[in-house]
Amino acid sequence: MDFTSTDSLDGDVIERAFTLGDIPGILWTPSTASADTPAPIILLGHPGDIGRMHPRLAARARSAAADGFAALTIELPGGPGRTPLVEVERARADLRRALQAGEPVTPDVIDRLILPLVERAVPEWQATMEAVLSLDEIGGPVGFSGGVIAIAVRLAAVDQRVRAAALFAGSFVPTATLTDAAQVTIPLHVLLQWDDEGNDRQQALDLFDALGSADKTLEANMGGHTGVPPHAGESAARFFARHLRATE
Repeated sequence: MDFTSTDSLDGDVIERAFTLGDIPGILWTPSTASADTPAPIILLGHPGDIGRMHPRLAARARSAAADGFAALTIELPGGPGRTPLVEVERARADLRRALQAGEPVTPDVIDRLILPLVERAVPEWQATMEAVLSLDEIGGPVGFSGGVIAIAVRLAAVDQRVRAAALFAGSFVPTATLTDAAQVTIPLHVLLQWDDEGNDRQQALDLFDALGSADKTLEANMGGHTGVPPHAGESAARFFARHLRATE
């Protein structure tokens, strides 16, 4: 992990950009984190382009730091500055055509759009976790927050270092993700925007039902994809404080 820049956010959070091989990312740590008091860490999922998403990601990281957590994000495979994924771009074009024509999005398009990202992103998250958990100021446990939900579900299913996840049901769900979901047993907090124009509500409900966790909560709020109310973030913060702190 090679750190390429360091900034201080309000004096309370240290923001460091890094590369791990060809994976770019950002690590935020509370100023109080040290070898004597290492911080648990929350992985911040997002739909792509950490440059464009930076203000929202940094705000989420500040909120996590206020609760004593470090935060980490990486650029998705095929994202800006990375090798393009031709098959994913073709599927994205097919998705746009279907939506513009008012046609249903077929399972084939969803699989071609999402599954290549899952197959590439999950090993990258695991490699980045390995690197960041070797830092003196990061001690675990690990949580995952956000989407793409199919990536988060696969990661939670295959990596025991992820101890709790707050998932955003705001992206398309391949059928294979329902199979992954059955293997997930960690505590879960799932956020669903009831009128999300880019999300199939029934798919989200089916995925929640398929998740194997005995400890899972669904929080549904009225509104579209970008209309998440502030109290939803507060609920997620309480969820992580409850589950990550409890496993220290």
